[in-house]
Amino acid sequence: MNSFGNTFRINIFGESHGPAIGVCIDGCPPGVALTEADFDADLSRRKPGAKGTTPRKEADQPELISGVFNGYTTGAPITIQFVNKNTRPRDYSAFKRQPRPGHADFVASQRFKGFQDHRGGGHFSGRLTLALVAAGVVAKKLLDGITIKAALIEAGGSTDIDAAVEEALQAGDSIGGLVECTADNIPLGWGEPFFDSVESVISHLAFAVPAIKGISFGSGFQAASMRGSEHNDPLLDDTGKTRTNNAGGITGGMTNGNPLVFRVAVKPTSSIAREQHSLNTETQKVEAMKVTGRHDACIALRVPVVIEAITAIALAELKRVEA
Repeated sequence: MNSFGNTFRINIFGESHGPAIGVCIDGCPPGVALTEADFDADLSRRKPGAKGTTPRKEADQPELISGVFNGYTTGAPITIQFVNKNTRPRDYSAFKRQPRPGHADFVASQRFKGFQDHRGGGHFSGRLTLALVAAGVVAKKLLDGITIKAALIEAGGSTDIDAAVEEALQAGDSIGGLVECTADNIPLGWGEPFFDSVESVISHLAFAVPAIKGISFGSGFQAASMRGSEHNDPLLDDTGKTRTNNAGGITGGMTNGNPLVFRVAVKPTSSIAREQHSLNTETQKVEAMKVTGRHDACIALRVPVVIEAITAIALAELKRVEA
């Protein structure tokens, strides 16, 4: 399904090289100030332009189709649409018979019996993260006082991100990266034990972002090699503040008064300039192939704002309204 949430529900739609993509948001209260200009900062951060990003340029201008009147939300579902203009579907015609390694081409053709839109990955494309960023802009407006910041802290296994990207470009290859996100000033007690824990909800959304292959909170996988005396976070006062934050701001599935901290692993972009091999479904032989089109050498460069957006969406879903 293409929807997420109960109290703050989103539904994404569209394809990479189709007429438009967008998101419908239900659960936003009335009276929230919202105009197209509110989206500019975050949408600009997602756009390509830096070395190592795709040369495809889209205006990414949001159209507020419903749920907003005279600059304020009405309480009705908010529909935000982005028209696709810079499309080149011809670049992808060969991939219908020879699926690209690492992409959803093959599984999509099997799952949808060949009726899927294969152009640029269709509905499986990372372009759909534009809809998530738009939903995140709205979600952030519902989180009074909470700040969310994500950054790329490593690419290709190196903290020298520029050098790593340049090396990948010279090799005609791609690299992944590590994005860290921190959210501050979250009230105590958001989230639920077990199935709707803060970790569960954020992870659910994180893995809806194409290219995310792992997530860890606080000390993450390092916790497996720590002792309890090292990992436990000593409580300092009745605000929940602790001396260390190995828990990443979450205890028992709920926010504990410390900064929420987590990291996501972004895989290398699947489309690369180097020759690869894949099954040709017409000849039933594994054959050499070259991936054409416009692609990122390091998609992780554009991921931080998407991770901020899914964090805001998760917190809007988990937000407790005190009686």
